Amino acid sequence: MRLERLNYNKIKVFLTVDDLSDRGLTKEDLWKDSLKVHQLFRDMMEEASEELGFEAHGPIAVEVYSLQAQGMVVIVTKNQETDDEEEDDYSDDYIEMQVKLDESDDIIYEFKTFEDLIQLSKCLFHLNIHDGMIYSYENQYYLLIGENQPMYVEDLISILAEYGHPSTITIHRLEEYGKCLMEEHAIQQLYHFFGKKDGTVL
Repeated sequence: MRLERLNYNKIKVFLTVDDLSDRGLTKEDLWKDSLKVHQLFRDMMEEASEELGFEAHGPIAVEVYSLQAQGMVVIVTKNQETDDEEEDDYSDDYIEMQVKLDESDDIIYEFKTFEDLIQLSKCLFHLNIHDGMIYSYENQYYLLIGENQPMYVEDLISILAEYGHPSTITIHRLEEYGKCLMEEHAIQQLYHFFGKKDGTVL
């Protein structure tokens, strides 16, 4: 379980498939309202309190994103407290969750620099993976890559994770607000335009 604070009232929790398995859960179980799922969320909130000082009492909004072959990303947002009296209305173990579930078949990874994408292209091109689309959005680069590739999705994910991070952003948001830099065969284009020129071709 990996936790990251996004701002004063929002955190992101990344759960791997192993994290779920250790708790006797599968990705499909998160779609059910069960005691194990409630316990998982309580464990997450306890860890968030210890690691990040993130205290969630009362109503919280929970968005769960199922990522292709990677596990889950959970975004937890707590309501702003207007005063201390409002906080006192809730007992310490009371959490009201509004859960929104979203499953994506898209494989979308985010990269901090364009250089990270170039290095990735050198690896993937030699594995006969040439497809993909690249967007820029809010000072990040995003690679959307299809499932139909000449290697197992799990192997592809492990390579992508060496250069970037899984993203919960949707293709619809990228299309609406981002800028499309390469619409098709992005890996091939990156390799031919940039990867072959720096003398470090694999």
